[in-house]
Amino acid sequence: MRYASKKITAREAALKTLGLYRSKNIWAEPALSGVIESAEMPRDDAALSAQIVYGVLQNKALCDHYAAFFSSIELRKLEPRVLDILRLSIYQIIFLTKIPHSAAVNEGVELARKYANPRAAGYVNAVLRKMAKAVEFGELPEVEGNAEHTLSIRYSHPEWLVREFSSLLGYEGAEALLAANNAYEIPLTAQVNTLLTDTEEAIRLLADESVRAERHEWLDGCIELRVKGSVARLKAFRNGLIYIQDAASRLAVIAAGPAKGDFVIDGCAAPGGKSFASAIMMKDSGRITACDIHPAKIHVIEDGAKRLGISTISAIEKDSSKFADELIGAADVVLADVPCSGFGVVRKKPEIRYKTERETAGLPDIQKKILSTLASYVAPGGSLLYSTCTLMRRENEDVIEWFLRENSQFSPEGYTLPGIGEVSSGMITLWPHINGTDGFFICKLRKT
Repeated sequence: MRYASKKITAREAALKTLGLYRSKNIWAEPALSGVIESAEMPRDDAALSAQIVYGVLQNKALCDHYAAFFSSIELRKLEPRVLDILRLSIYQIIFLTKIPHSAAVNEGVELARKYANPRAAGYVNAVLRKMAKAVEFGELPEVEGNAEHTLSIRYSHPEWLVREFSSLLGYEGAEALLAANNAYEIPLTAQVNTLLTDTEEAIRLLADESVRAERHEWLDGCIELRVKGSVARLKAFRNGLIYIQDAASRLAVIAAGPAKGDFVIDGCAAPGGKSFASAIMMKDSGRITACDIHPAKIHVIEDGAKRLGISTISAIEKDSSKFADELIGAADVVLADVPCSGFGVVRKKPEIRYKTERETAGLPDIQKKILSTLASYVAPGGSLLYSTCTLMRRENEDVIEWFLRENSQFSPEGYTLPGIGEVSSGMITLWPHINGTDGFFICKLRKT
């Protein structure tokens, strides 16, 4: 790819990022961060690049729907980079109302002239001018087809995933979820490290750095940030006063209920949020063993604990699907936040929606193996917390139902969650469009 100049525009950065995502299978966030860093982009330009990249990934099918309608060439015959240029330009025309249509068209043509084949600029100009005119006169082509196909195109989710959500929520509920998944401005959720400070002080210190921070509506010790750029640059973060964790993940730890002096095993710990939340709930007393299979992630957990001033966490490299004899029956609380399809965090990582059904089909077997192994570490009378950041029943309720059939010494235990209330069954699914959190499944079991 021809990106010679180090100094590039916001749209060039977006184009380069989309190219890396498409051709190198690199996640959007690290790809975009690398492009922005290497280009030394001003903060406002970096924010526009991010908005375009995530907006295109959230609305790719809809952008393609319009591009196909106004194109004289089948999209599958286009140079991939030209299609990327059409997508990011059409996204701007439809969704970014502060950008004049003429600017979006001209910038798209300039990208084609600079980065594609010589004839592409004229083609891009023709498609985008037709698109801009249709938007101006309210003549965009309708999405036609059955209900699932319509939702699939309108909200750019694969049809198989729309069917899954519709079976769980009905048509209207599924549409509300898909719309929530496509929301762009989602505040960053952080937890206050009450070992070192309190919520008011954290908010005040963030305000000193011109960061808008507000108390979470219903979760104490939780704040929502509106911040441009990396949160790691903030003093409140560097000094260990806050750490990044969604409210749903914090609720899972509250459900587990670790107490002062407990021995806690966090089976799939990276990047460490549940271990940190447990340590704070335990007033940094007791022991927490944070396990992860990836060596590089052990350092992430250790660095996070050090930054937060937590002394009770010991991070170890461990495959939690394999038994460790020395841990059997040893823990008061075991956290099993297992690998999953991730369909509960699509609003934050839009590219997750493009996973295929086949890619996720084998996950329940992995989850069952990890859950069974971690369950063996629970002491008599201890608790086992199973959680995922997905909304798929086969990875959630079905796994628990299987586990309870195979392990009669465990039974569900109810709990009460702030903002939610009593969960008498021991199991709950949190939904982005209902609870305002990540999509998350939580189940607490007690070993009797």
